[in-house]
Amino acid sequence: MKRILVLVALVAAFTANAQRYTNPVLHLDYSDPDVCRVGDRYYMTASSFNCFPGLPILESEDLVHWELTGAALLSYDPAFRDGVEHGNGVWAPAIRFHDGWFYIYVGDPDRGIFMVKTQNPRGQWSEPVWVVREKGFIDPCPFWDQDGRAYLSHGCAGSRATHKSVVFVAPLSADGTCLEGPSRVVYDGHLTQPTIEGTKFYKRGEWYYIFAPAGGVATGWQTVLRSASPWGPWEERIVMAWKPGCINGPHQGAWVSAPDGSDWFLHFQDKGAYGRILHLQPMVWQADGWPLIGEDPDGDGVGQPVKAWEIPFCHTERSECISSPYGIGLEWQYPTIPSPYWHCALPDGGIRLYSVIQKDPQANLWNCPNLLLQKFPAEAFTVTARMTFMPNPALDGEQAGFLVQGDAYAGLRLVDTPDGARLEYFSCLDAPEGTAEEVSVLTTLPYTLQEPDFPYASGNVPAVHYPTFQRTEIWIRLTVRPRAVEGNVPDAVCHFSYAPDGKRFKQVKQEFIARPELWIGAKFGFYCNRPVWKNDGGWVDVQDLKIQ
Repeated sequence: MKRILVLVALVAAFTANAQRYTNPVLHLDYSDPDVCRVGDRYYMTASSFNCFPGLPILESEDLVHWELTGAALLSYDPAFRDGVEHGNGVWAPAIRFHDGWFYIYVGDPDRGIFMVKTQNPRGQWSEPVWVVREKGFIDPCPFWDQDGRAYLSHGCAGSRATHKSVVFVAPLSADGTCLEGPSRVVYDGHLTQPTIEGTKFYKRGEWYYIFAPAGGVATGWQTVLRSASPWGPWEERIVMAWKPGCINGPHQGAWVSAPDGSDWFLHFQDKGAYGRILHLQPMVWQADGWPLIGEDPDGDGVGQPVKAWEIPFCHTERSECISSPYGIGLEWQYPTIPSPYWHCALPDGGIRLYSVIQKDPQANLWNCPNLLLQKFPAEAFTVTARMTFMPNPALDGEQAGFLVQGDAYAGLRLVDTPDGARLEYFSCLDAPEGTAEEVSVLTTLPYTLQEPDFPYASGNVPAVHYPTFQRTEIWIRLTVRPRAVEGNVPDAVCHFSYAPDGKRFKQVKQEFIARPELWIGAKFGFYCNRPVWKNDGGWVDVQDLKIQ
């Protein structure tokens, strides 16, 4: 199976002359990015919410080309999680390098702030250490000062704390594992910086800085706070904002300095069903000690996002095959902590998905935990794959599907029936509310029978009855194209096609407009389910996956 390894194939980061990049540099859903530099390499993480593997690790040499090289969060303590928690989980992490260790601090709005660390970002990260247990604390960022003292900045979620638009600072232990005193509000943005959040704590010279977006995700701006003390008082300035003709937002991100002394800012743009995609902005420090992000063609002192700019540094092409500890590519995610029973990797690079028992066979797929999904990789793309369905002949109703999923979903699936594998187009336009699916039957595919071939099925070994397997194969295709609508965020228009012979694809007449999920963009992927308990089930093999 073709994996998305070097995340530049579909993002069109370069213009033709290869001397300038164009925004977005990464047309993938990496919300709330944060970046640090160690030597000549940059390391980025982002929000993963309820999806696993969580806290993705991306690396770059030039801030334009990014590789997905790891994940810092593979599980939670089971006591903290039950099923699919859409929009919950881990929000707005900060990644820092200190005293030989990489640290990630991240907030869970229902449980507090925790930290993971490692000395090898491509290797194993520590188990989560809960730094503070407090409902509503989010968006943390650590800072170690030259005098050995450490601090933690953070915000709060109004949906949990019934309070927002304020910034907190707390004393942090030198080893980063716990607070040494209570968090306290050091800045109130209610009157001038509503919904200020996403804190990133820095120091430059004698000044402390907190970078924090305000004004809301889709229509807000980037604010910087400055103080001579971590405890304030803090001055404020808007350093980048949306202007007519620019991208919406721009929202939460990270300042990073390059080895040559230049400064850069990475942030996201909320692009609806396509998710929150990554932009790179030039940044300069002005004579008065305040930064300016982007460009300032009207000279008003507030930057605006650039559409293209000089590429920062040279890039060395890499080609690595990186798998998660789950045995499959890091680009795949489940909407909750996966079970080891859900899949296995095939020798040819494909994936076998075993059928999982549905708790409520009549429910829609909104809370289905075993959806194996990938982010949308571009505005326009095509996904093609071969699905080989082998249901357990002792069961009825097993199904294997391919879908686009947000808070609405649609796709194609094979359902086991006594007459063969029934191919259906299915859709659900209000999944969180429990709305029933709409289903259209397209055709029924016959099974071929496959007898088991055991090496000791003869001779003196007693005869044992093993079932004859049923097998059918189909090729599926998804085509996604943008459609302009009022504003600057296009619709993601999806069409599904199928071909039993893998050659003559027939397009389903229904058109589907993808929608985002809670805090994240739409995704595509596969699943395999069964309606009843049985001590063994069938599976679907997903092979020859191509994303173009």
